[in-house]
Amino acid sequence: MKTKPGITKNALCIRSFFMACIVLLSVQTMQAQDYAVGADLSFLKQAEDMGFEFKENGEAQPGLQIFKNHGYNWIRLRLFHTPDRLPNNLEYTIALAKEAKKLGYKFLLDYHYSDTWADPGKQFIPKAWEGKSHAELEAAVFEYTRETMIAFRDSGVFPDMVQVGNEISHGMLWPDGKLPENWDNFAELVQAGINGVYAGCGNNPCPQIMIHIDKGGDKDFTKYFYDKINSYGIKFDVIGQSYYPWWHGSLLDLRACLNFAADEYKKDIILVEAAYNWTPTEYKEKDPPFAETPEGQKEFWDECNRIVMGINNNRGIGIFWWEPAVARHGSRSFFDENGNVLPVINVFDKFTRY
Repeated sequence: MKTKPGITKNALCIRSFFMACIVLLSVQTMQAQDYAVGADLSFLKQAEDMGFEFKENGEAQPGLQIFKNHGYNWIRLRLFHTPDRLPNNLEYTIALAKEAKKLGYKFLLDYHYSDTWADPGKQFIPKAWEGKSHAELEAAVFEYTRETMIAFRDSGVFPDMVQVGNEISHGMLWPDGKLPENWDNFAELVQAGINGVYAGCGNNPCPQIMIHIDKGGDKDFTKYFYDKINSYGIKFDVIGQSYYPWWHGSLLDLRACLNFAADEYKKDIILVEAAYNWTPTEYKEKDPPFAETPEGQKEFWDECNRIVMGINNNRGIGIFWWEPAVARHGSRSFFDENGNVLPVINVFDKFTRY
């Protein structure tokens, strides 16, 4: 190896070492800045439109501001095709995204591809698409995704990340894309959604793509599902997992599953849905991992975050609470029956305040 006059090999090695350290620190700083402290706040606007007041220390404040004050930097919003009871249509979602963007939030868009809740137990086809053939459904998914992405873009609230389907462990748009019967159809529907996202980017940087299942504590199912996704050549950026301990196992199960996924697939991971109750709800007949109290709820959230932040190779890039701001008192909410925020809001203060 040649060196410049006056520079010894040892000096060159030392300089290279320090340059490597600077690069490593830069990467770590970037990862810290990009870490998603998030919440699905899809009902927040509806609650405030109905006159519900979110409070901290007894003082009413805009709900988005309360979360912002405690380090939350991402909002997750679901989108239903044509809801008849729930508020989460395109117009409502754009309006809420605008309020969040004004406060500096990043935006994760959650396509349900349904008129109502889509989850592992149900994936109803929108009424507008009933009776369509598979090819027609594939085209409808593409066009609908592209058109709605353009609407977000034109409104100045282009998403930073998009999940194509919600908790799609058992497929989407049943029965056409139901799993495990119809993997070929399902893969084509997912790809149509991803293609629709990219087709709607225009001059904007395209958002990251998340594939989201509900198996945060199930390593075996996680391997089965993402191995199959990869076998179809579907390209995506982020693995999304749901974790509710009464359904999905212990925190050790969660840690094992997320670390496995990080090592196996070399992709970033977000715990995109998690929640715990602050009043006795799920553990009335068995011992809970945490007390179902306000303090127990906070401890649960803190421990979940420790696991995500500790995922192998810094692949854990964020964590989202599911529906902490609702109009009615809810046991998984961040607010009590009087609208006062609970101790769980403070979990990220120690990470984001200086």
